[in-house]
Amino acid sequence: MGKGGDASAPTARTVTLKSNDNAEKYTWAEVKKHITPDDAWIVHANKVYDVSNWHDHPGGGVIFTHAGDDMTDIFAAFHAQGSQAMMKKFYIGDLIPESVEHKDQRQLEFEKGYRDLRAKLVMMGMFKSSKGYYAYKCTFNMCMWLTAVAMVYYSDSFAVHIGSALLLGLFWQQCGWLAHDFLHHQVFKHRKYGDLAGIFWGDLMQGFSMQWWKNKHNGHHAVPNLHNSSIDSQDGDPDIDTMPLLAWSLKQAQSFRELNADGKDSTFVKYAIKFQAFTYFPILLLARISWLRESFKTAYGLGAASENAKLELERRGLQYPTLERAGIALHYSWMFVLSSGFGRFTLAYSIMYFIVSTCSSGLFLALVFGLGHNGMAVYDATTRPDFWKLQVTTTRNIIGGYGIPQFFVDWFCGGLQYQVDHHLFPMMPRNNIAKCHKLVESFCKEWGVKYHETDMITGTWEVLKHLQNVSDEFLVEMVTDFPAM
Repeated sequence: MGKGGDASAPTARTVTLKSNDNAEKYTWAEVKKHITPDDAWIVHANKVYDVSNWHDHPGGGVIFTHAGDDMTDIFAAFHAQGSQAMMKKFYIGDLIPESVEHKDQRQLEFEKGYRDLRAKLVMMGMFKSSKGYYAYKCTFNMCMWLTAVAMVYYSDSFAVHIGSALLLGLFWQQCGWLAHDFLHHQVFKHRKYGDLAGIFWGDLMQGFSMQWWKNKHNGHHAVPNLHNSSIDSQDGDPDIDTMPLLAWSLKQAQSFRELNADGKDSTFVKYAIKFQAFTYFPILLLARISWLRESFKTAYGLGAASENAKLELERRGLQYPTLERAGIALHYSWMFVLSSGFGRFTLAYSIMYFIVSTCSSGLFLALVFGLGHNGMAVYDATTRPDFWKLQVTTTRNIIGGYGIPQFFVDWFCGGLQYQVDHHLFPMMPRNNIAKCHKLVESFCKEWGVKYHETDMITGTWEVLKHLQNVSDEFLVEMVTDFPAM
């Protein structure tokens, strides 16, 4: 275990040689041994840092997703300039560049190329938000909410109430995009302002815990579509942790075997994976209910959605405990009043309104999430490609098509139609992402890196086809492994 959170404690380490300035020298193989939260080494610009047990990291447990790996580019993607100063106390030595055998000269030039592109985007002012644009988006969202409320308050029509529930579901989806932008610190330089806006659009208006979302989403951004390298590591993507309901690779489909004494798949897993292409959309309908549950547990200390989140809460607690709990309590208060029709609806009618709004929102949100990543490349954490290729090959951009106009895609997806570009530059505000896309497209062509772009209909078909392919592989392997079944 290294010094990490206890930066003053010396520890024994494997040292290969010392330079004239007495800096320790480490091989890449040595760095790769330290992959768990209680023994975590990371590399930034060929400097090695021991962040073991650093649970006070301002960004939370996401730092452990790169334990035993190079975090140079994901660090730049998430942090403001000058943040490197905080890392000095964790410095333990230098990486021997020649020991990184998986990178040839072209790869090093490619990495320098996309770092230069980032610097160019900074100089162009692409990371500066338009406050007027976000004022408009916030105002438009609140008008959606007020319209949904007015439709219930002023009407006794069943059709109008259904329309209100669907509009409320759409409102929650759009709240998700606003909370997403604020919590990625795209809008304000002062991060506390972004957090407070995130609590408003997340906890109060959606019922989603800000800290639950940040832990889950930041982890996803750091390691999209990655499987954990070991049972104790935390370098996998929480967004594809969907077993036993959905499997995005054969390895994931078979991952529950080790939980059973006989080493075989349970009956539930067999049927869930076999029919996952058909159950995908019904599961999306229930997505918001699951997120509400995990948010409530996080805010009120009743549990955590993942081991990473559990460790973060145990060691660090909630960043804004009073505001989060108050926000979620007020969310359920106004939702109770609205779902009851301001006291006019029967219990069954109130439940119907809640179910329609909640399930439609889950579908609207998860549909965009699914198009962004599902059905794209999936990697083991130990064999992940470089930052740029990881983000590009696991991500899908969405365009108009099949009668769906581009302006609707742009509004409905809330900036995430440029998912590739957003993953490369997550702190870039939505009002600049389309301009950034042209430069990303040009860079990918220059270096021969393919990125995927398709319309909503074709993209959804690709997701379903991928799920079916995993099902087919799973069934073939299951018969091969257990022929007597």
